[in-house]
Amino acid sequence: MFKLIIVLMLLAVIGSLFSGLFFLVRDHGANDRAVKALTLRIALSVAIFALLLLGYRFGVIPGYVA
Repeated sequence: MFKLIIVLMLLAVIGSLFSGLFFLVRDHGANDRAVKALTLRIALSVAIFALLLLGYRFGVIPGYVA
């Protein structure tokens, strides 16, 4: 379940990246839709990082044992 959430969030990050590119090309920077899309991408990336850290901390993601 945890892996599915991370994969879906990564796909959302990629989708947000391409939507930002689309809005940038289409609007020629006249609208703030590209900024909102890229802000969403940053927020999702930070959320993924936090989920990975919490998953490791609570044992959902096992650590490397040599």
